[in-house]
Amino acid sequence: MTIQTLDHVNLRTIRLDEMVAWYETILGLTKGARPDFTFDGAWMYAGDNPIVHLVDVKTEQRSIEPKIEHFALGAKGFAKFVALLNRHGVSHTVDPVPGFPIVQINLHDPDGNHIHVDFSTEDAGQA
Repeated sequence: MTIQTLDHVNLRTIRLDEMVAWYETILGLTKGARPDFTFDGAWMYAGDNPIVHLVDVKTEQRSIEPKIEHFALGAKGFAKFVALLNRHGVSHTVDPVPGFPIVQINLHDPDGNHIHVDFSTEDAGQA
């Protein structure tokens, strides 16, 4: 067996509708087909791939130290994404990765999950 790629991230939330709207509006994902599980949720698609699975829970589970610190997405369209974040008032940082041709935009979803969206330095105008 050889692992080829990360398939999806599964996030539990008490704010299902708000999270769906955020992932659609901010990250440009689309709510799509999902198996008929016995619990509510949503699968958020990038093209044909359901990369973020949201699971509706009744009580928020907090831990002092998250087991997963962040997840990352690769993207194109740096300037448009920064403009979108600014237009929607989404707090973020722009961080070049030392020694790699990558610029990260770090942000948090409505539940506080840390996400970074990676762009090439060329796309970010930092080549």
